[in-house]
Amino acid sequence: MSKSEYRRRVSRRRRRRFISHLPVVFLCLAAAVILGFAVWFLTGKIKGHFSSNVNGATPSNASEINPDSSSQDNGSDDLAQTDAENNLTGVDALIAQADRLAAGYDYDKAIALLSENEEYASDPKVSQAIAGYEAVKSTLVRANPKEVTHVFFHSLIMDTSKAFDGDSRTPGYNQVMTTKDEFMKILQSMYDKGFVLVRIHDIAYEVTDENGQPHFKEGDIMLPEGKKPFVMSQDDVCYYEYMEGDGFASRIIIGPDGKPTCEMKMDDGTVSVGSYDLIPLLEDFIQEHPDFSYKGARAIIAFTGYNGILGYRTDESYRDTNPNLEADRETARQVAQCLRDNGWELASHSWGHKNLGGVDIDTFHADTDKWESQVESLIGPTDIILYPFGAEIGDWHPYTTDNERFVYLYNAGFRYFCNVDSSQYWVQIQDTYMRQGRRNLDGYRMYYDLPETNPTKDHLSDLFDVSEVFDRSRPVPVPPMGGGDQSGQA
Repeated sequence: MSKSEYRRRVSRRRRRRFISHLPVVFLCLAAAVILGFAVWFLTGKIKGHFSSNVNGATPSNASEINPDSSSQDNGSDDLAQTDAENNLTGVDALIAQADRLAAGYDYDKAIALLSENEEYASDPKVSQAIAGYEAVKSTLVRANPKEVTHVFFHSLIMDTSKAFDGDSRTPGYNQVMTTKDEFMKILQSMYDKGFVLVRIHDIAYEVTDENGQPHFKEGDIMLPEGKKPFVMSQDDVCYYEYMEGDGFASRIIIGPDGKPTCEMKMDDGTVSVGSYDLIPLLEDFIQEHPDFSYKGARAIIAFTGYNGILGYRTDESYRDTNPNLEADRETARQVAQCLRDNGWELASHSWGHKNLGGVDIDTFHADTDKWESQVESLIGPTDIILYPFGAEIGDWHPYTTDNERFVYLYNAGFRYFCNVDSSQYWVQIQDTYMRQGRRNLDGYRMYYDLPETNPTKDHLSDLFDVSEVFDRSRPVPVPPMGGGDQSGQA
Protein backbone atom coordinates (compact mmCIF):
# COMPACT_ATOMS: atom_id res chain seq x y z
CA MET A 1 0.00 0.00 0.00
CA SER A 2 1.34 3.33 -1.01
CA LYS A 3 1.79 6.09 1.50
CA SER A 4 -0.84 8.19 -0.23
CA GLU A 5 -3.40 5.36 -0.07
CA TYR A 6 -2.57 4.80 3.62
CA ARG A 7 -3.16 8.48 4.39
CA ARG A 8 -6.50 8.41 2.53
CA ARG A 9 -7.68 5.38 4.56
CA VAL A 10 -6.63 6.96 7.82
CA SER A 11 -8.46 10.12 6.83
CA ARG A 12 -11.64 8.16 5.98
CA ARG A 13 -11.50 6.30 9.31
CA ARG A 14 -11.15 9.61 11.19
CA ARG A 15 -14.13 11.08 9.36
CA ARG A 16 -16.25 7.99 10.13
CA ARG A 17 -15.28 8.14 13.82
CA PHE A 18 -16.08 11.84 13.96
CA ILE A 19 -19.47 11.31 12.28
CA SER A 20 -20.28 8.42 14.60
CA HIS A 21 -19.57 10.67 17.60
CA LEU A 22 -21.68 13.60 16.38
CA PRO A 23 -24.85 12.53 18.22
CA VAL A 24 -22.92 12.38 21.49
CA VAL A 25 -21.36 15.77 20.78
CA PHE A 26 -24.73 17.30 20.06
CA LEU A 27 -26.18 15.78 23.22
CA CYS A 28 -23.30 17.18 25.28
CA LEU A 29 -23.72 20.61 23.73
CA ALA A 30 -27.44 20.54 24.39
CA ALA A 31 -26.85 19.49 27.99
CA ALA A 32 -24.32 22.29 28.42
CA VAL A 33 -26.77 24.84 27.04
CA ILE A 34 -29.56 23.57 29.31
CA LEU A 35 -27.24 23.56 32.33
CA GLY A 36 -26.00 27.04 31.52
CA PHE A 37 -29.55 28.32 31.23
CA ALA A 38 -30.46 26.70 34.53
CA VAL A 39 -27.47 28.31 36.27
CA TRP A 40 -28.35 31.68 34.75
CA PHE A 41 -31.97 31.33 35.82
CA LEU A 42 -31.14 30.28 39.36
CA THR A 43 -28.53 33.02 39.69
CA GLY A 44 -31.11 35.51 38.58
CA LYS A 45 -33.56 34.21 41.14
CA ILE A 46 -30.97 34.45 43.91
CA LYS A 47 -29.96 37.92 42.84
CA GLY A 48 -33.62 38.83 42.71
CA HIS A 49 -33.88 37.74 46.33
CA PHE A 50 -31.53 40.59 47.23
CA SER A 51 -32.37 43.20 44.58
CA SER A 52 -35.91 42.78 43.26
CA ASN A 53 -37.73 46.07 42.67
CA VAL A 54 -40.54 46.26 45.19
CA ASN A 55 -41.35 49.82 44.22
CA GLY A 56 -43.06 48.65 41.03
CA ALA A 57 -42.27 49.57 37.45
CA THR A 58 -39.99 52.56 36.98
CA PRO A 59 -41.13 55.14 34.44
CA SER A 60 -39.15 55.07 31.22
CA ASN A 61 -37.74 58.52 31.76
CA ALA A 62 -36.54 57.49 35.22
CA SER A 63 -34.63 54.46 33.99
CA GLU A 64 -32.05 56.67 32.31
CA ILE A 65 -31.27 58.32 35.64
CA ASN A 66 -31.45 55.26 37.85
CA PRO A 67 -31.28 52.04 35.85
CA ASP A 68 -30.12 50.12 38.91
CA SER A 69 -33.13 50.93 41.09
CA SER A 70 -33.76 47.97 43.36
CA SER A 71 -35.59 47.02 46.49
CA GLN A 72 -34.94 48.05 50.05
CA ASP A 73 -33.50 45.62 52.62
CA ASN A 74 -36.40 44.27 54.64
CA GLY A 75 -34.17 44.00 57.72
CA SER A 76 -34.08 41.27 60.33
CA ASP A 77 -37.73 41.82 61.36
CA ASP A 78 -38.98 41.00 57.86
CA LEU A 79 -36.78 38.01 57.12
CA ALA A 80 -39.67 35.55 57.22
CA GLN A 81 -41.22 37.27 54.24
CA THR A 82 -37.88 37.30 52.40
CA ASP A 83 -37.40 33.61 53.05
CA ALA A 84 -40.94 32.80 51.95
CA GLU A 85 -40.16 34.51 48.66
CA ASN A 86 -37.13 32.28 48.41
CA ASN A 87 -39.37 29.20 48.82
CA LEU A 88 -37.81 28.16 52.10
CA THR A 89 -39.89 26.57 54.83
CA GLY A 90 -39.49 25.08 58.27
CA VAL A 91 -36.01 24.74 59.68
CA ASP A 92 -34.42 25.86 56.41
CA ALA A 93 -36.28 29.19 56.57
CA LEU A 94 -35.22 29.63 60.19
CA ILE A 95 -31.57 28.95 59.38
CA ALA A 96 -31.75 31.37 56.44
CA GLN A 97 -32.87 34.07 58.89
CA ALA A 98 -29.97 33.23 61.17
CA ASP A 99 -27.55 33.23 58.23
CA ARG A 100 -28.64 36.75 57.36
CA LEU A 101 -27.91 37.89 60.91
CA ALA A 102 -24.54 36.15 60.86
CA ALA A 103 -23.70 37.77 57.53
CA GLY A 104 -24.01 41.09 59.38
CA TYR A 105 -21.69 39.84 62.16
CA ASP A 106 -24.49 39.45 64.71
CA TYR A 107 -23.56 35.89 65.64
CA ASP A 108 -25.08 36.13 69.12
CA LYS A 109 -28.48 37.06 67.72
CA ALA A 110 -28.22 34.32 65.08
CA ILE A 111 -27.41 31.72 67.73
CA ALA A 112 -30.22 32.94 70.00
CA LEU A 113 -32.70 32.80 67.13
CA LEU A 114 -31.91 29.11 66.58
CA SER A 115 -31.34 27.91 70.12
CA GLU A 116 -34.49 29.56 71.49
CA ASN A 117 -36.77 28.08 68.86
CA GLU A 118 -38.65 25.29 70.61
CA GLU A 119 -39.75 23.59 67.43
CA TYR A 120 -36.34 23.19 65.79
CA ALA A 121 -33.78 23.63 68.58
CA SER A 122 -32.94 19.90 68.56
CA ASP A 123 -32.72 19.60 64.77
CA PRO A 124 -29.23 18.49 63.60
CA LYS A 125 -29.22 21.28 61.02
CA VAL A 126 -29.66 23.82 63.79
CA SER A 127 -26.85 22.29 65.84
CA GLN A 128 -24.56 22.36 62.84
CA ALA A 129 -25.40 25.99 62.07
CA ILE A 130 -24.80 27.07 65.67
CA ALA A 131 -21.46 25.29 65.72
CA GLY A 132 -20.48 27.14 62.56
CA TYR A 133 -21.43 30.51 64.02
CA GLU A 134 -19.54 29.78 67.22
CA ALA A 135 -16.44 28.78 65.24
CA VAL A 136 -16.45 32.02 63.22
CA LYS A 137 -17.25 34.13 66.28
CA SER A 138 -14.15 32.76 68.04
CA THR A 139 -11.94 34.22 65.30
CA LEU A 140 -13.28 37.79 65.50
CA VAL A 141 -10.96 40.64 66.41
CA ARG A 142 -11.87 43.76 68.38
CA ALA A 143 -11.53 46.93 66.32
CA ASN A 144 -9.69 49.88 67.82
CA PRO A 145 -12.40 52.50 68.50
CA LYS A 146 -9.81 55.27 68.09
CA GLU A 147 -9.17 54.17 64.49
CA VAL A 148 -12.62 54.42 62.92
CA THR A 149 -12.89 56.69 59.90
CA HIS A 150 -16.02 58.75 59.17
CA VAL A 151 -16.99 59.74 55.61
CA PHE A 152 -19.81 62.07 54.62
CA PHE A 153 -21.79 63.25 51.64
CA HIS A 154 -24.46 65.78 50.73
CA SER A 155 -27.42 65.09 48.43
CA LEU A 156 -26.27 62.95 45.52
CA ILE A 157 -26.43 64.33 41.99
CA MET A 158 -28.60 61.98 39.96
CA ASP A 159 -28.51 63.93 36.67
CA THR A 160 -25.20 65.68 36.01
CA SER A 161 -26.52 67.41 32.89
CA LYS A 162 -28.88 69.42 35.10
CA ALA A 163 -26.54 70.01 38.05
CA PHE A 164 -23.62 71.02 35.83
CA ASP A 165 -25.54 73.11 33.30
CA GLY A 166 -23.40 76.22 33.81
CA ASP A 167 -25.84 78.30 35.87
CA SER A 168 -24.95 80.13 39.08
CA ARG A 169 -25.49 77.01 41.20
CA THR A 170 -23.08 74.81 39.25
CA PRO A 171 -19.92 75.83 41.18
CA GLY A 172 -21.53 75.02 44.54
CA TYR A 173 -22.80 71.65 43.37
CA ASN A 174 -19.41 70.90 41.85
CA GLN A 175 -17.65 71.67 45.12
CA VAL A 176 -19.71 69.91 47.78
CA MET A 177 -21.89 67.33 46.02
CA THR A 178 -21.09 63.79 44.86
CA THR A 179 -22.59 62.16 41.78
CA LYS A 180 -24.47 58.88 41.93
CA ASP A 181 -21.79 57.22 39.78
CA GLU A 182 -19.05 58.36 42.16
CA PHE A 183 -21.01 57.23 45.21
CA MET A 184 -21.60 53.73 43.86
CA LYS A 185 -17.92 53.35 42.92
CA ILE A 186 -16.90 54.53 46.39
CA LEU A 187 -19.19 51.97 48.03
CA GLN A 188 -17.81 49.16 45.88
CA SER A 189 -14.20 50.15 46.50
CA MET A 190 -14.68 50.43 50.27
CA TYR A 191 -16.45 47.08 50.29
CA ASP A 192 -13.61 45.50 48.32
CA LYS A 193 -11.09 46.98 50.76
CA GLY A 194 -12.85 45.38 53.74
CA PHE A 195 -14.66 48.38 55.21
CA VAL A 196 -17.77 47.65 57.27
CA LEU A 197 -20.38 50.28 58.14
CA VAL A 198 -20.96 50.77 61.90
CA ARG A 199 -23.06 53.14 63.98
CA ILE A 200 -21.36 55.99 65.75
CA HIS A 201 -22.95 54.55 68.92
CA ASP A 202 -21.02 51.31 68.30
CA ILE A 203 -17.72 53.17 68.79
CA ALA A 204 -18.57 54.47 72.25
CA TYR A 205 -21.74 54.89 74.23
CA GLU A 206 -23.06 56.31 77.46
CA VAL A 207 -23.56 54.07 80.49
CA THR A 208 -24.62 54.79 84.05
CA ASP A 209 -22.40 53.73 86.95
CA GLU A 210 -23.49 52.38 90.31
CA ASN A 211 -23.85 55.94 91.60
CA GLY A 212 -26.18 56.91 88.78
CA GLN A 213 -23.54 58.98 87.03
CA PRO A 214 -23.27 58.81 83.22
CA HIS A 215 -19.96 57.86 81.64
CA PHE A 216 -18.82 57.00 78.15
CA LYS A 217 -17.61 53.47 77.48
CA GLU A 218 -15.66 52.27 74.45
CA GLY A 219 -17.60 49.78 72.33
CA ASP A 220 -16.51 46.30 71.36
CA ILE A 221 -16.81 46.15 67.57
CA MET A 222 -15.94 42.54 66.76
CA LEU A 223 -15.06 41.84 63.13
CA PRO A 224 -13.11 39.27 61.13
CA GLU A 225 -9.42 40.08 60.90
CA GLY A 226 -8.76 42.54 58.08
CA LYS A 227 -12.19 44.19 58.24
CA LYS A 228 -12.23 47.92 59.04
CA PRO A 229 -15.16 49.75 60.64
CA PHE A 230 -16.29 53.15 59.36
CA VAL A 231 -19.14 55.60 59.94
CA MET A 232 -21.10 57.35 57.16
CA SER A 233 -23.25 60.46 57.34
CA GLN A 234 -25.23 62.67 54.99
CA ASP A 235 -25.70 66.39 55.59
CA ASP A 236 -28.62 68.64 54.68
CA VAL A 237 -31.22 65.97 53.94
CA CYS A 238 -33.68 68.80 53.46
CA TYR A 239 -33.94 69.10 49.65
CA TYR A 240 -33.69 72.86 49.52
CA GLU A 241 -36.04 74.67 47.18
CA TYR A 242 -33.17 75.98 45.04
CA MET A 243 -32.30 72.36 44.10
CA GLU A 244 -35.54 71.78 42.23
CA GLY A 245 -34.91 71.01 38.56
CA ASP A 246 -31.19 70.52 39.10
CA GLY A 247 -31.05 66.72 39.00
CA PHE A 248 -31.68 65.79 42.64
CA ALA A 249 -34.35 63.84 44.50
CA SER A 250 -37.18 65.98 45.81
CA ARG A 251 -38.07 64.26 49.09
CA ILE A 252 -37.90 61.10 51.18
CA ILE A 253 -41.08 59.06 51.48
CA ILE A 254 -42.12 55.73 52.95
CA GLY A 255 -42.19 53.27 50.07
CA PRO A 256 -44.78 50.56 49.40
CA ASP A 257 -42.58 48.11 51.32
CA GLY A 258 -42.56 50.34 54.41
CA LYS A 259 -38.94 51.38 53.86
CA PRO A 260 -37.61 54.90 53.21
CA THR A 261 -37.13 55.75 49.55
CA CYS A 262 -37.12 58.83 47.31
CA GLU A 263 -39.34 60.81 45.04
CA MET A 264 -37.88 62.62 42.05
CA LYS A 265 -39.65 64.96 39.66
CA MET A 266 -39.25 63.97 36.02
CA ASP A 267 -39.00 66.24 32.98
CA ASP A 268 -42.56 65.40 31.92
CA GLY A 269 -43.97 66.56 35.26
CA THR A 270 -44.50 63.11 36.72
CA VAL A 271 -43.05 62.01 40.05
CA SER A 272 -41.01 58.82 40.09
CA VAL A 273 -40.34 56.72 43.19
CA GLY A 274 -37.00 54.94 43.41
CA SER A 275 -33.38 54.96 44.51
CA TYR A 276 -32.59 58.61 43.86
CA ASP A 277 -30.31 59.50 46.78
CA LEU A 278 -27.97 58.07 49.38
CA ILE A 279 -30.59 56.48 51.65
CA PRO A 280 -32.15 54.02 49.17
CA LEU A 281 -28.90 53.53 47.22
CA LEU A 282 -27.02 52.52 50.37
CA GLU A 283 -29.95 50.31 51.33
CA ASP A 284 -29.79 48.62 47.93
CA PHE A 285 -26.07 48.01 48.32
CA ILE A 286 -26.45 46.49 51.79
CA GLN A 287 -29.26 44.34 50.46
CA GLU A 288 -26.81 42.82 47.99
CA HIS A 289 -23.83 42.92 50.40
CA PRO A 290 -25.15 42.23 53.92
CA ASP A 291 -21.58 41.92 55.20
CA PHE A 292 -21.10 45.65 54.49
CA SER A 293 -23.25 46.51 57.53
CA TYR A 294 -22.38 45.67 61.14
CA LYS A 295 -25.47 44.41 62.96
CA GLY A 296 -27.84 46.39 60.76
CA ALA A 297 -25.96 49.70 60.85
CA ARG A 298 -26.95 52.48 58.48
CA ALA A 299 -25.71 56.05 58.01
CA ILE A 300 -26.32 59.18 60.08
CA ILE A 301 -28.86 61.51 58.47
CA ALA A 302 -28.49 65.17 59.45
CA PHE A 303 -30.98 68.02 59.04
CA THR A 304 -31.09 71.76 59.27
CA GLY A 305 -34.54 73.13 60.11
CA TYR A 306 -35.08 76.50 58.53
CA ASN A 307 -35.99 75.09 55.10
CA GLY A 308 -37.78 71.98 56.28
CA ILE A 309 -36.56 68.40 56.55
CA LEU A 310 -36.67 65.42 54.22
CA GLY A 311 -38.24 67.60 51.51
CA TYR A 312 -41.19 68.73 53.65
CA ARG A 313 -41.62 72.43 54.50
CA THR A 314 -42.05 72.09 58.24
CA ASP A 315 -40.77 75.33 59.73
CA GLU A 316 -43.24 77.77 61.26
CA SER A 317 -42.08 80.43 58.81
CA TYR A 318 -44.05 78.55 56.12
CA ARG A 319 -47.36 78.83 57.97
CA ASP A 320 -48.61 81.75 55.86
CA THR A 321 -47.59 80.21 52.52
CA ASN A 322 -48.05 76.50 53.13
CA PRO A 323 -51.65 75.49 53.83
CA ASN A 324 -50.44 71.92 54.29
CA LEU A 325 -47.97 72.80 57.04
CA GLU A 326 -49.47 70.54 59.70
CA ALA A 327 -49.80 67.66 57.21
CA ASP A 328 -46.19 68.16 56.12
CA ARG A 329 -45.05 68.15 59.74
CA GLU A 330 -46.92 64.92 60.44
CA THR A 331 -45.56 63.25 57.29
CA ALA A 332 -42.02 64.35 58.15
CA ARG A 333 -42.52 62.88 61.64
CA GLN A 334 -43.60 59.55 60.16
CA VAL A 335 -40.71 59.42 57.68
CA ALA A 336 -38.20 60.27 60.41
CA GLN A 337 -39.57 57.44 62.54
CA CYS A 338 -39.37 55.10 59.56
CA LEU A 339 -35.68 55.98 59.21
CA ARG A 340 -35.07 55.24 62.88
CA ASP A 341 -36.98 51.96 62.66
CA ASN A 342 -34.74 50.86 59.80
CA GLY A 343 -31.43 51.53 61.51
CA TRP A 344 -30.65 55.10 60.43
CA GLU A 345 -29.31 57.50 63.06
CA LEU A 346 -30.68 61.07 63.00
CA ALA A 347 -28.61 64.15 63.79
CA SER A 348 -28.65 67.93 64.05
CA HIS A 349 -26.85 70.08 61.52
CA SER A 350 -28.04 73.13 63.50
CA TRP A 351 -31.36 74.84 62.80
CA GLY A 352 -30.10 77.59 60.50
CA HIS A 353 -26.91 76.01 59.12
CA LYS A 354 -24.82 78.28 61.33
CA ASN A 355 -21.11 78.36 62.02
CA LEU A 356 -21.64 77.46 65.66
CA GLY A 357 -18.10 78.36 66.60
CA GLY A 358 -18.26 81.79 64.96
CA VAL A 359 -21.70 83.26 65.64
CA ASP A 360 -22.29 85.37 68.72
CA ILE A 361 -23.48 83.55 71.80
CA ASP A 362 -27.06 84.87 71.61
CA THR A 363 -27.42 83.59 68.03
CA PHE A 364 -25.88 80.30 69.14
CA HIS A 365 -28.45 79.90 71.92
CA ALA A 366 -31.36 80.88 69.67
CA ASP A 367 -30.32 78.44 66.96
CA THR A 368 -29.97 75.56 69.42
CA ASP A 369 -33.36 76.35 70.95
CA LYS A 370 -35.00 76.51 67.52
CA TRP A 371 -33.56 73.11 66.63
CA GLU A 372 -35.18 71.66 69.74
CA SER A 373 -38.58 73.26 69.18
CA GLN A 374 -38.85 73.07 65.39
CA VAL A 375 -36.97 69.87 64.45
CA GLU A 376 -36.37 67.66 67.44
CA SER A 377 -40.07 67.96 68.23
CA LEU A 378 -40.68 66.17 64.91
CA ILE A 379 -37.88 63.63 64.63
CA GLY A 380 -37.47 62.79 68.31
CA PRO A 381 -34.43 63.27 70.55
CA THR A 382 -30.99 62.98 69.01
CA ASP A 383 -27.60 63.09 70.70
CA ILE A 384 -25.51 63.68 67.53
CA ILE A 385 -24.56 67.07 66.10
CA LEU A 386 -22.63 67.42 62.83
CA TYR A 387 -21.16 70.91 62.74
CA PRO A 388 -22.12 72.96 59.65
CA PHE A 389 -19.07 73.82 57.55
CA GLY A 390 -17.16 71.50 59.89
CA ALA A 391 -16.68 74.55 62.12
CA GLU A 392 -15.78 73.56 65.66
CA ILE A 393 -16.69 75.21 68.95
CA GLY A 394 -13.19 74.58 70.28
CA ASP A 395 -9.73 73.43 69.27
CA TRP A 396 -8.44 69.87 69.32
CA HIS A 397 -8.13 69.79 73.11
CA PRO A 398 -10.93 68.02 75.01
CA TYR A 399 -14.01 70.09 75.78
CA THR A 400 -14.33 71.32 79.35
CA THR A 401 -17.08 73.01 81.33
CA ASP A 402 -15.27 76.29 80.65
CA ASN A 403 -16.55 76.04 77.07
CA GLU A 404 -19.98 77.69 77.29
CA ARG A 405 -21.07 76.42 73.88
CA PHE A 406 -20.20 72.83 74.73
CA VAL A 407 -22.11 73.07 78.01
CA TYR A 408 -25.17 74.49 76.23
CA LEU A 409 -25.14 71.73 73.60
CA TYR A 410 -24.50 69.09 76.26
CA ASN A 411 -27.47 70.30 78.29
CA ALA A 412 -29.54 70.18 75.10
CA GLY A 413 -28.80 66.44 74.96
CA PHE A 414 -25.87 66.19 72.53
CA ARG A 415 -23.13 63.65 73.25
CA TYR A 416 -21.53 63.10 69.83
CA PHE A 417 -19.81 66.08 68.21
CA CYS A 418 -18.45 65.81 64.66
CA ASN A 419 -16.27 68.30 62.80
CA VAL A 420 -14.54 67.94 59.42
CA ASP A 421 -11.00 66.56 59.28
CA SER A 422 -9.15 65.09 56.31
CA SER A 423 -7.17 62.66 58.47
CA GLN A 424 -7.90 58.97 58.05
CA TYR A 425 -9.43 59.03 61.51
CA TRP A 426 -9.71 61.39 64.46
CA VAL A 427 -11.64 60.11 67.46
CA GLN A 428 -11.70 61.67 70.92
CA ILE A 429 -13.55 59.68 73.59
CA GLN A 430 -13.91 61.44 76.92
CA ASP A 431 -15.82 60.66 80.08
CA THR A 432 -19.03 62.42 79.01
CA TYR A 433 -18.91 62.68 75.21
CA MET A 434 -17.26 61.61 71.97
CA ARG A 435 -15.84 63.71 69.10
CA GLN A 436 -15.04 62.47 65.62
CA GLY A 437 -13.58 64.03 62.49
CA ARG A 438 -15.39 63.51 59.17
CA ARG A 439 -13.95 63.26 55.66
CA ASN A 440 -15.75 65.01 52.81
CA LEU A 441 -15.96 62.81 49.72
CA ASP A 442 -17.10 65.53 47.31
CA GLY A 443 -16.01 67.22 44.11
CA TYR A 444 -13.57 69.51 45.87
CA ARG A 445 -11.76 66.77 47.78
CA MET A 446 -11.60 64.39 44.84
CA TYR A 447 -10.48 66.95 42.27
CA TYR A 448 -7.63 68.22 44.43
CA ASP A 449 -6.52 64.65 45.11
CA LEU A 450 -6.28 63.70 41.43
CA PRO A 451 -2.67 62.91 40.47
CA GLU A 452 -2.83 65.35 37.55
CA THR A 453 -4.14 68.12 39.81
CA ASN A 454 -1.78 67.75 42.74
CA PRO A 455 0.46 64.68 42.83
CA THR A 456 1.60 65.45 46.40
CA LYS A 457 -1.87 65.07 47.95
CA ASP A 458 -3.17 61.72 49.10
CA HIS A 459 -6.21 61.90 51.35
CA LEU A 460 -8.29 59.15 49.78
CA SER A 461 -6.20 56.17 48.66
CA ASP A 462 -7.11 54.15 51.75
CA LEU A 463 -10.74 54.34 50.57
CA PHE A 464 -10.57 54.30 46.76
CA ASP A 465 -8.58 55.23 43.67
CA VAL A 466 -9.71 58.79 42.96
CA SER A 467 -8.65 58.50 39.31
CA GLU A 468 -11.20 55.71 38.83
CA VAL A 469 -13.97 57.32 40.89
CA PHE A 470 -13.88 60.99 39.83
CA ASP A 471 -16.79 61.72 37.49
CA ARG A 472 -15.33 63.16 34.29
CA SER A 473 -18.61 64.91 33.54
CA ARG A 474 -17.69 67.45 36.22
CA PRO A 475 -16.63 70.91 35.03
CA VAL A 476 -12.95 71.40 35.78
CA PRO A 477 -11.18 72.93 37.47
CA VAL A 478 -13.42 72.49 40.51
CA PRO A 479 -13.37 75.87 42.28
CA PRO A 480 -11.72 75.83 45.70
CA MET A 481 -13.92 75.98 48.78
CA GLY A 482 -14.99 79.56 49.33
CA GLY A 483 -14.79 80.36 45.63
CA GLY A 484 -17.82 80.60 43.40
CA ASP A 485 -21.48 80.44 44.41
CA GLN A 486 -21.88 78.42 47.60
CA SER A 487 -25.24 76.99 46.59
CA GLY A 488 -24.45 73.62 48.08
CA GLN A 489 -24.50 73.78 51.86
CA ALA A 490 -21.55 72.25 53.66
